[in-house]
Amino acid sequence: MTGRVVLTIVLGILFLVDARPLPAGPEPAKKLRVVTSLQDLAAIAREIGGEYVEVFSIAKGYQDPHFVDPKPSFMIKLQKADMFIKAGLGLEIGWVPPLLDGARNPNILPGSRGYVDASKNVPLLEVPTGDPATLRAQGDIHPYGNPHYWLDPLRGKIIAENIFEGLARLMPGKKEALRRNLDRFKKTIDAKVARWVKMIAPYKGRNVIAFHNSWPYFEQRFGINIVAFIEPKPGIPPTPKHLVKVIHVMKERHVKVIIISPYFSKKSAELLASKTGASVVELAPSVGAFPEVQTYTDLFDFNLSRLVKAFRGG
Repeated sequence: MTGRVVLTIVLGILFLVDARPLPAGPEPAKKLRVVTSLQDLAAIAREIGGEYVEVFSIAKGYQDPHFVDPKPSFMIKLQKADMFIKAGLGLEIGWVPPLLDGARNPNILPGSRGYVDASKNVPLLEVPTGDPATLRAQGDIHPYGNPHYWLDPLRGKIIAENIFEGLARLMPGKKEALRRNLDRFKKTIDAKVARWVKMIAPYKGRNVIAFHNSWPYFEQRFGINIVAFIEPKPGIPPTPKHLVKVIHVMKERHVKVIIISPYFSKKSAELLASKTGASVVELAPSVGAFPEVQTYTDLFDFNLSRLVKAFRGG
């Protein structure tokens, strides 16, 4: 065998060796699969979980969180989830229980390591007294307190702490990184709140009308004054007689702003506006309600900017 033939054979062998696929590198770490009831909770979970989580929200911000269709596709998401986070206080009573039952995932049921009730330790407003059955007859009353607590950014820090605790239970090795994310989130909220309070300060105490009783925490934090609701009782459509009463209140209290969520009909609000000269302002009740509202801080940037513009007469 000539030297040239030997060289050709050797080069051919080396080519085959080089052409073999390289050994696979280490697989990326599996992300924790988190499912939330609301987009607000999902937004905060992403802030705290960072690169370690994959988050899906069942309800979208443009939907009424009281009424969500429990689709089979949501059950599949919950079946594969490592963690489930809900707002609680009866807000999702009509759709979360059937979804959890259908998912058959014991790791995310109440009492399990993968279950988080975001309302834990949150100071609540409008906690009624009396028999829950009697309270239900008064409309869409929540027997544990008003559940729209995420609309106060300082209470949002408590939500973040609850989510941190849940994530740290399932990822103890990432606890320090999660803690850094939590601390950064809290500092951002504190800085933003100082800015937001200053922004709304010239209009503190202004009277407004709301369609539904979604805003007591927002009202308390930012100093507006909701003097009446378009709904005569929570969840009950307004009657002509009730609207006449609201018009009287608006004229008597010099109300020039009506706030409404995007999933409610504007018909009654626009009627009131036409009779009183007020402006109808659509606010975001949740992250995702409008394209501009993609993060938890976006929620307050958006709502306060719209309110200030309305108070200025813009």
